[in-house]
Parts: sequence; structure tokens; C-alpha cells
Amino acid sequence: MEAMRHRTLKANGIDVHFAEAGDGPPVVLLHGFPELWYSWRHQLPALAAAGFHAVAPDLRGYGRTSIPADVEAYSMRAMVADVAGLLDALNEPVAVLVGHDWGAQIAWACAQLLPERFPAVAALSVPYHRRTPTPLTQDLRRWAGDNFNWLLYFQTPGLAEAELEADIELSMRLVSYALSGEAPDGLAVRLLTGLPTDSRLLDSIPEPDGLPSWLTETDLAYYVEEFRRTGFTGALNRYRNVDRDWEELPALGVTPVRQPVLFVTGEKDTATRFMDAEAMREYVPNLRDPIVLPGCGHWIQQERPVEVNAHLVDFLSSCRR
Repeated sequence: MEAMRHRTLKANGIDVHFAEAGDGPPVVLLHGFPELWYSWRHQLPALAAAGFHAVAPDLRGYGRTSIPADVEAYSMRAMVADVAGLLDALNEPVAVLVGHDWGAQIAWACAQLLPERFPAVAALSVPYHRRTPTPLTQDLRRWAGDNFNWLLYFQTPGLAEAELEADIELSMRLVSYALSGEAPDGLAVRLLTGLPTDSRLLDSIPEPDGLPSWLTETDLAYYVEEFRRTGFTGALNRYRNVDRDWEELPALGVTPVRQPVLFVTGEKDTATRFMDAEAMREYVPNLRDPIVLPGCGHWIQQERPVEVNAHLVDFLSSCRR
């Protein structure tokens, strides 16, 4: 198995820590919330073995990467600049992007804003989103009505932090379980759309008997150790910029992604429950047939690493022919 290496480089004015493996055409793997480079632990050696240079950074606000203090520092504009800056630091003019959750959102933005640097994209969980007619929080307030909404809950600085950081091990266990394919049918949907507005994030998640089969005690301990050191503020600040992104980047959600695109989701992945299939067809003309993994929840690359690795290697190999 290809050994993983760790480095920290200056990119876009911050220190970016990343794990890497292999040599060859670069592939940058962007994680989501609440994750780290570590969520790509199964993909790094597999992509290296297939002849690629796989690079998985801790995103701004996470892990061993810089955690700026200002909320405004976590705008999508900054996130895109971080990815481009990482390519510059690696002396790579172009790279294929693979993103999951927020990482997929960042990958979509990179593909729209800097298509010359990102010749192909693989998005896990989160599809292409059309630009909303008004800032996102306004749309969500109308849509959610009297129901709890995670993104709106995350808007108030300190509120979600107090809940998540009270017992980080418990928080990570509950969130990992609730959004996975091993949670009871309907639980994730109820948590996202069926709770009263004064709910908290974790209150309605039943504590499982053990960890999901795809998450070991060693895996959990790594996440817990890192978030105990950093807290969740940097990670949550990405959510607190969605309206700023709408104001600053009007091209997002109206610009086609003409590069080759692979989209993979889980059958039980709540991130694609309201997927705009029409937008995908209209704005992503070179989209491969979307792949839906049976019984899989939100943590796709961790829940189904063998299948995800096979699809990624096949896609990446086709892109370099």
C-alpha cells in the first residue's frame, strides 16, 4: 500500500495541511462537515496505486490548517482561492477535484469560476445547485416555516458550538450515525425537516448501541482529538457565509460546468433528497450517468470505499486519456 505523507504549505496566505500519496496527475480531495482530510483515508492509497498524486487537505478552519478568526474569512471566494493557491504551492497548473458535502460545493464553485485550472470534477453527495432568487437563508426560512433547519441553526455564532463541544465524542458519534445508511429509515429526513423550530441539533438522535460498521474506534478518536483541539467555529463559519456568497459570486449557479463530471450519491443520502435533476441536466452537459449506491447514507467515501474508489479510478483514468 502506498504510504501517506503529510505536509503543510503556504497557500492563499494561510497554512494548509494536507495528506498525500502517489505520483502522477494531481487529484485534490475536498472534505465536508464535520470531517477532515482523514475522511479520504481509503481513497488516498487507492488513487496512488492507480497512478495519481492524491492530495487531501484539511480545509480552512479544520484540523492542522489555519483557522482565521473572522467569519468573513470563510467565504466561498476564499475557499476557491485556497484550492487554487494549493495548486500554486504544489507547482501544478491544473488538477481534478473530488469533493464531498461542502467539499463538493467548493469543487462546483472552482469548476465554474476557474475552469481552466480544474479540467474535471467528481462530486459526492451534493449536486450542482441553481442560484436561488434571494439569499439562501431567506429561502430556507420560507421553506422551513416552523421546522428546525440545520443551516439556520448554524447561523448564530456560538450556538451550535456550545452544543457540539459539550461532548465532542458524543457529538461525532451521533452525527456520524444519524446521517449514515445504518440509521433507521426516516431518521435523517426527520432530523432535517421534521423537528420544531426550537430544537437543537442532537436532541432527537437516538444513541446507537455502537459505532457504524464503517467507523472504527481509531477513526472516531482521530476526529475527536482534532476537534477538541480546534473546536467547531472555523468549520461552522462556512455556513455563516452563504448569504455573502450569494452577494459576492453571482456567477455561481448560473454558469455551466462543461468539464467531465462524475456524481455519486447514496440511496439514503439526505443531501440529494431535493436534488434539482433539471439543473444537473441543463448546467452540467458532460455529466456521466449519476451513480446511486444502494443502502448508503451521507458519508459515501467512508461507507462504501471499495465502490467509490472503483468509480473514481475509472473516471480519473478516462479523463487522462
